[in-house]
Amino acid sequence: MDIAGLLVFAGAYLVATASPGPGIAAVVARVLARGRGGSAAFIAGFVAGDLIWFAVAATGLAVLASTFAILFQVIKYAGAAYLLYLAWRLWTAPAQAPSDVAAPVAEGPARLFLTGLAVTLGNPKVIVFFLALLPTVVDLGALTPLGFAELAAMIAVILSAVLAAYTVAAARARRLITSPRAMRRVNRGTGVVMAGAAVAVATR
Repeated sequence: MDIAGLLVFAGAYLVATASPGPGIAAVVARVLARGRGGSAAFIAGFVAGDLIWFAVAATGLAVLASTFAILFQVIKYAGAAYLLYLAWRLWTAPAQAPSDVAAPVAEGPARLFLTGLAVTLGNPKVIVFFLALLPTVVDLGALTPLGFAELAAMIAVILSAVLAAYTVAAARARRLITSPRAMRRVNRGTGVVMAGAAVAVATR
């Protein structure tokens, strides 16, 4: 692909991914409540989901996606249900300051990855974005495997960087919490945010 097309795509994708949405809300809420442990697997799930939607759009499989709309609905509601479960866990978590918590990660990497993946696959805004943007910057009929790989690499790098930045910011904010009472407030506040993310995913 030419540099100009890549830069246009990168700029638009960066703005879209940096805009707060259910995915960012889920990442920030989890870091505030549990710390940075497991964030890499969580972020990897979001990246994998975006790459799947990109592949669907770029290879002209939007029709296939609509054909299996029921499957994507099931994935969407499964992701929303798990976010609600996490919200309940946060709301009912014991009040401990971050320094008192020896093991902040309650979920395994595989579960975190699948949660991030389900949230992304259940968000039709992602494929709508790709379907709207790609034809304006890419000749999909002439897209080569190299061009596909370049775009996919750009997606992975940009989304990982954006979510990592939000993770670092949330982790720094979490260090300001010094008492169990403050931790209880954070747990319940992030539980509400997580529940809001679940509702946003389920109603899109």
